[in-house]
Amino acid sequence: MKQMVLSVLTKDRPGVIADVTGAIFRLKGDLADLNQSVLWNYLTMILIVNFPDTVTKEALTAAIAAQGTADFQVSVKELAAPLTARPPAPKETFIMTVQAANRGGLVYQVSQFCREHGINILDLTTALRDGRYTMALQLDLSAIASLAALREELSAFAGQSGLSLTLQHNDLFQATEEVRLH
Repeated sequence: MKQMVLSVLTKDRPGVIADVTGAIFRLKGDLADLNQSVLWNYLTMILIVNFPDTVTKEALTAAIAAQGTADFQVSVKELAAPLTARPPAPKETFIMTVQAANRGGLVYQVSQFCREHGINILDLTTALRDGRYTMALQLDLSAIASLAALREELSAFAGQSGLSLTLQHNDLFQATEEVRLH
């Protein structure tokens, strides 16, 4: 058995997921995990799939392309060592929400702050509505020595950058919000 990670991009329409997972099924693939999203009418998905050793990256790409009903862009990476289970979320997982008037560089500023503080971004989603840009980031704060000091630095950063920013533990976020991040 071998394991592959697939990335698929195509214009969204009904049946895209059935086309991709049908090609996987016909190659006797066992879907381990899938995450997909539609952004501005383009569907992106990433999948982790177990295949018999005889299935090649080229065969998989050809099987998806053979669906013929959409222009699929597919990238496949064969893993040297198979993943056995989804790793648990770090215990120090926090959700940070950020809002500001739309302008260039907002995601860069926030992600650069995270980089400079050794914070890994586990998940990120953004939306632009009526001139307001909103980000929701799932963060691993395991490397942070002092949450209080980080909160002070975030407050200063938000003030300097014109951001409205909140930070709460993932458990609290999950208990109080309808949106569920991974």
